[in-house]
Amino acid sequence: MVRRIDVTGTGGVRLAAWEFADPPKGRTEGESAPGVLLLHGLMGRAAHWASTTRWLAERYRAVGLDQRGHGRSEKPAEGPYTREAYVCDVEAAIEQLGLAPVTLVGHSMGALTAWQLAAKRPDLVRALVICDMRVSALGAASQREWEDWFTSWPVPFATLSDVRKWFGEDDPWVERPNPARGEFFAEVMTERADGWRPLFSRRQMLQSRATWVFDAHWEELAQVRCPALVLRGLDGELGRAEAQEMVRVLPRGQYAEVADAGHLVHYDQPEGWRAAVEPFLEQFAEDSQDDREPVSP
Repeated sequence: MVRRIDVTGTGGVRLAAWEFADPPKGRTEGESAPGVLLLHGLMGRAAHWASTTRWLAERYRAVGLDQRGHGRSEKPAEGPYTREAYVCDVEAAIEQLGLAPVTLVGHSMGALTAWQLAAKRPDLVRALVICDMRVSALGAASQREWEDWFTSWPVPFATLSDVRKWFGEDDPWVERPNPARGEFFAEVMTERADGWRPLFSRRQMLQSRATWVFDAHWEELAQVRCPALVLRGLDGELGRAEAQEMVRVLPRGQYAEVADAGHLVHYDQPEGWRAAVEPFLEQFAEDSQDDREPVSP
């Protein structure tokens, strides 16, 4: 079962939310499964969470959200693609989908959005999974590298096989062949008259990235009151020292790492990803909002 649910984000932007499996059955009348909302990273889409939502659906109502500028959600030409817009979109989605108090699972940019929302609206968020997202500022050099990288893409691609090969093998950013990375990017391409092109605008992605790479985000992380799992791939972008400092800063932080995984942890090692995330989620699956520790707004 795949079901699309349209929700309205800030400024009236239409957002596509997706359920890739039926929610669990066998609950008493009026009792709903705990909600999980999954947030992809920059250039990602909700479909990247399909395999994760299917095992989550054994116990949870799991929903993936195409964030603005991504997937099947609207891509307004002039945005905004600010941190405030992304956070307010997720806030609206949680309320319209009736998921609160929700567990947020975020990868990369989606993880930043998740902890910024948890800091802003602790009443909406039960727990967090922060996957391979740095808190420290990356700076202007990083943004220039991304600009150069986007320019290097040989678009349009003639076939999806070409997409898989370039992103999995030929891309200068690939240190060794990575078929999972090729598949990841194949899922964010769409066929046009002249070949395969990304679903997203690379210009808009740079606009979005520019709203976080020049600043550190430790202050907002420290404001997160709910339990939070900081998870990294051993070969990912988030280093162990920074990840462990994040756990120290978080009032209720926990740490996990997945071997043989890069930045795309849930794609690189889906079994290791599940083994790290599932026990954390099970700690809170049956908690009710009334059972949560009181928080200050």
